[in-house]
Amino acid sequence: QLHQTMSEKNELTKRLGMVQKELQEKESEMKREISEHKTRLLQAEKEHQDALTEANRKNEAEIEACQDKMNSLEHFISSQKLEIEHLKSNKEELNNSLKEAKQTLGELLKTKVR
Repeated sequence: QLHQTMSEKNELTKRLGMVQKELQEKESEMKREISEHKTRLLQAEKEHQDALTEANRKNEAEIEACQDKMNSLEHFISSQKLEIEHLKSNKEELNNSLKEAKQTLGELLKTKVR
């Protein structure tokens, strides 16, 4: 019976060793997989950050271009307003000259009729 018990003990010790080895292999495999996942995650985060940085750069460039265009349009509008004021002034002067010319013509015609 002692011999049988020793044999069972040896068998159980052998199985325990196999189970421990299997667990160590599984643990190593899991650590390797975790490491791979971390590496992929870091890579994905870096790609995401790079994409975000590029998108921000493009947006800032687009905003700057829009601001430049807006400034240019504001300058154009301002110059057009000045031109309109100048034309209004010229029109008023021409109307006054025309009115004076008509009066003078009227007076000349009256003088000629007499």
